[in-house]
Amino acid sequence: MNGTGLTGRENDGMFKLLLEDVRTVFEKDPAVRSVAEVLFCYPGVHALWMHRIAHRLYRRRLFFWARLVSHISRFLTGVEIHPGATIGRRVFIDHGMGVVIGETAVVGDGSLIYAGVVLGGTSLDKGKRHPTIGRNVVIGSGAIVLGNITIGDNARIGGGSVVLKSVPAGSTAVGVPARVGIGFTPEQLNMLEHDKLPDPIADGFAFVLKEVGKIEERLRRIESLEGVSAQTDDELEKKKRQIAEVFDAEQR
Repeated sequence: MNGTGLTGRENDGMFKLLLEDVRTVFEKDPAVRSVAEVLFCYPGVHALWMHRIAHRLYRRRLFFWARLVSHISRFLTGVEIHPGATIGRRVFIDHGMGVVIGETAVVGDGSLIYAGVVLGGTSLDKGKRHPTIGRNVVIGSGAIVLGNITIGDNARIGGGSVVLKSVPAGSTAVGVPARVGIGFTPEQLNMLEHDKLPDPIADGFAFVLKEVGKIEERLRRIESLEGVSAQTDDELEKKKRQIAEVFDAEQR
């Protein structure tokens, strides 16, 4: 993959990469206060630095030493990245604790990963068995992405979601198992408005309720024309209104 910082762009130099990592933190974390804070107090950044060392050893087939560096990194940072994983530039692992990234996983440039995220495999096959994450993807806390699937550029994965199928570019997946909802504009992605994730299930129920309402209205008109009057179940109507209010509130 172009953009790991050690294989595709070796001529950039480690110092330039370090500065790029610091700038990325300032762009993606409003809590940061100083460069010193990033250098000494951000385990997600430290994990990426140590992964670059481990990945270089891995590519030179020094597998034991690569795994040892990865193991030390896991002990120090709480982030477990297999040395075989391919991590792009300007990636930020926020908080980091509990993040697991498998051997054949690919994480594209500019992606943002929160605590507890797992990029795991679903088979014992030694080939490609972990996800490919596109550029500028946001993966919320506790999300699990499994298998040899692709998460498209600028996509969003809601916190706590379990993603088992590929997600198109620019769209959002939420739920267990995750379902794809409407997409976001680049401006919304930059604002990181996690409280505005769509809920495809709620959207589906809201659609069904609206269609049921239309059918009931047609039946009332037919009954009126035929001179037939059906008894209304007040308790059922009250319950329907309550459900509709809940889904309307969630969509807002």
